[in-house]
Amino acid sequence: MMKRSCLPVTLALMMAAGSVLAAQPYPQRPVRMIIPFAAGGATDVPTRLTSAKLAERLGQQFVIDNRPGQGGALGTAVAAKAEPDGYTILQAATPFVVSPHVYGKLSYDPLKDFVPVTQFGSAPNVLMVHPTLPAKSVKELIALANSQPGKLDWASSGTGGGQHLFGELFMSMANIKVTHVSYKGSGAAIADMLGGQVRIGFPGIAIALQHHRAGRLLALAVTTAQRSQQMPDVPSIAEAGVPGYEATFWMGMSVPKGTPKAIIDLLHRETTALLKSPDLVEGFRRAGTDAAPSTPAEFGRFIQSEYDKWGKVIRAVGIKA
Repeated sequence: MMKRSCLPVTLALMMAAGSVLAAQPYPQRPVRMIIPFAAGGATDVPTRLTSAKLAERLGQQFVIDNRPGQGGALGTAVAAKAEPDGYTILQAATPFVVSPHVYGKLSYDPLKDFVPVTQFGSAPNVLMVHPTLPAKSVKELIALANSQPGKLDWASSGTGGGQHLFGELFMSMANIKVTHVSYKGSGAAIADMLGGQVRIGFPGIAIALQHHRAGRLLALAVTTAQRSQQMPDVPSIAEAGVPGYEATFWMGMSVPKGTPKAIIDLLHRETTALLKSPDLVEGFRRAGTDAAPSTPAEFGRFIQSEYDKWGKVIRAVGIKA
């Protein structure tokens, strides 16, 4: 009799405890922010700036976890397998939609296994040449390449990376043949550009600015559809002679599928508020990135469009890891 009478009380206490736990605000412990690239890169700095601000607003650490490898696929796979409880966040970037086309079948599907939260920012790359190359504009470069097809070469940070894809899109749309030279990272590519061993490349704007201002390399055009506020004197590729060209390095926050909507809404609300604050906008600018917050739906549509766009380029060129 006593055991039976205690049972409803026990169940009631358990349900009450569960309700208290469910009502506790998120986050209750440190949140892991996976960056599937090496520290110090174009994605790393803006993410660290934003994570520090999120920690201040939400009262818990947002711990950076750099997981580079396989064009971002290794770190992304770790995030895909994580518990969808809001305590693992992926900092997705352009390679997020590129790797599936380059590496073939992966252990995750970027369109099905993640839910977009918000875009963080975007940045152009810059078409640059060594000063010894007899081409001081996009049109002059195209004319030079046409006069000696296949004899010029251009550097990228690696097969299937943003620089490689941006370059291939340019060569295709300009209808020129220039030999691709793949390096293991931006550092090695820019070093040989500075030395004149390879005289054409598409570095990120943060690196490009340094060498453009110093006169070590000449910036012919930016890859975005419009001019960059950080290089207002440099035209876009579309403006300079290849109409319709546009390529942007972007980054944004995604979470594993199944993450509660309330957590997604909170992360979106807090992050987009930060991305509109003057100090964070300025921090992004110094890192070569323009803050570009969006709604989850907008970011989802953008990811789909980028997936389709770069898949088409990769299939046309035949890029394989």
